[in-house]
Amino acid sequence: MNWSKIEIINDFGEKITAQAPIIISASRSTDIPAFYADWFIDRWKKGYIKWKNPFNGVPLYVSFENARVVVFWSKNPAPMLKHLEFLKNHIKNFYFQYSLNDYTNEGYESNVPNLDFRIKTFISLSEKIGKERVIWRFDPMILTDKINVDELLTRVKNIGDQLYKHTNKLVFSYADIKTYSKVSLNLKKENIAYQEFTPGTMNEFAKGLQELNKTWKLKIGTCAELEDLEKYGIEHNKCMDDDLMIQLFSKDKILMDFLGIKISDTDLFSTIPTITKGKSLKDKGQRALCGCIFSKDIGQYNTCPHECVYCYANTSKEAARANYQTHKANPTSDTILGF
Repeated sequence: MNWSKIEIINDFGEKITAQAPIIISASRSTDIPAFYADWFIDRWKKGYIKWKNPFNGVPLYVSFENARVVVFWSKNPAPMLKHLEFLKNHIKNFYFQYSLNDYTNEGYESNVPNLDFRIKTFISLSEKIGKERVIWRFDPMILTDKINVDELLTRVKNIGDQLYKHTNKLVFSYADIKTYSKVSLNLKKENIAYQEFTPGTMNEFAKGLQELNKTWKLKIGTCAELEDLEKYGIEHNKCMDDDLMIQLFSKDKILMDFLGIKISDTDLFSTIPTITKGKSLKDKGQRALCGCIFSKDIGQYNTCPHECVYCYANTSKEAARANYQTHKANPTSDTILGF
């Protein structure tokens, strides 16, 4: 999709052309709430960011003028909590994809806060903005020589038992390591004896999750998975989700028009309005199995210092650390990279 273009004035007083997306992803490429929350708020006030294409380095200016939805992705949104009133007052619609895993014993996410802190942050965020706007992700599910299906389910249960009253949905994916050569190399570098999921272990896990969900009664979805798990009450998910946007933000007529949604008045025999979708907005720039609708991601690769061993967005931990330090030296730069 080609977003509309507008003229803006940048930090140096120059008139430039900027893309003006309706839906913003913040971000698949890095954890903006955890490491760049202050930067994001500052840039929102200034009205734009400069994003650098990771493949050719060409800059693209992104204006927030037309934005109707921001979807935040994070493993530690605690630094964003102090900005929630600003978000509520200045961003029309938003929700959080909160990845809350437990690989503490293995150190697979060595720079995330401890599990109890992350669970408390999840609950606090849910209480402040509503549980329908905080999606729990356990992503990815990893099998190793030390973590089998039963152990994964034990860890999911521990978290789920504490979160199920504070969210409506759980999203997960099975680690598909062979698809990402960079991830495979990083895991081997860390001497992690990972195992690929098979249809058998996928179904074994899904069956166990179905049993857990008898207590939780959450909506459960998979992220970009081919395996059909509907018999376990598990659907194919959309993280950039027009259905959720309709549910949460249906009064935003501009957004509904963009999504191609028509909402009819209820008739005498029903209290439920009729919703009609007029177009498909599937993001063809994502993996074939991804169900997300189109958005503009404003993150940058090699800038997330969580140091997750399975990360696909960092070339190396060293590169991410270096870029984060560059950002900290120039935190008001119009790009996350700090230059």
